[in-house]
Amino acid sequence: MRGREFEARQREREWFHGLVVPRGSWPIIRVDGRGFSNFTEERFDKPFDERFSRLMVDTARAMLTEFGARYVYTESDEISLLLPADTNVFGRGVEKIVSLTAGLASAVFTHGMGEPATFDSRIWLGNNRGDVLDYFSWRQADATRCALNGWCYWTLRKAGRTSRQADKAIEGKNAAAKNELLYEEGINFNEVPAWQRRGIGLWLEEFERPGHDPITGEDVVATRRRVRVERELPMKDDYRAFLTDTVKV
Repeated sequence: MRGREFEARQREREWFHGLVVPRGSWPIIRVDGRGFSNFTEERFDKPFDERFSRLMVDTARAMLTEFGARYVYTESDEISLLLPADTNVFGRGVEKIVSLTAGLASAVFTHGMGEPATFDSRIWLGNNRGDVLDYFSWRQADATRCALNGWCYWTLRKAGRTSRQADKAIEGKNAAAKNELLYEEGINFNEVPAWQRRGIGLWLEEFERPGHDPITGEDVVATRRRVRVERELPMKDDYRAFLTDTVKV
């Protein structure tokens, strides 16, 4: 009995072990690259790099399938993973969800990269579908803002400005002024690839696959599921409608 009492006392010190995501809420898990500003600057082209984007999409794909997500969105060095409101993954335990999502993201990215990279993880909770749409609208707006800032900063750096000079040149400027800055350098921000400005979405879609039944000898059509990767996401109200109608958020 003493052994069981001793074990119980130790278990009591696992302070957050019993913390769970409330039933009925919509959990979104966001993982972010740790120290990725310096990590990416030393290894990838700026402001955007196709190879880095593929690594993030591969990581997002693994998370989509491993955790049974409804939708995954990635921009820059972050990935947002929407779980169904009725999910029971890891018993909805916060410790498990946070640690394993960060762990999987770190492992998949590290494997593809060939050198260590780490992610942290947090949980956002929505009360209803409207909250979820607000969340993804927020993250896409952040993607657009960061893309515009990144294009301005790195365009100036490549033109010979120092880091401090580039920061100073865009400090306090609104979106119109930043667009004008790029235009003067021969860059139309609206023509920058959509995935850089709007992020990338992933979800499981159903499709029909023709086949043949060897027993009956008849041609048949089977319904299968595959991961859809969308690099041409719509924006604003059209994005919310897309999430509602296509992804079924």
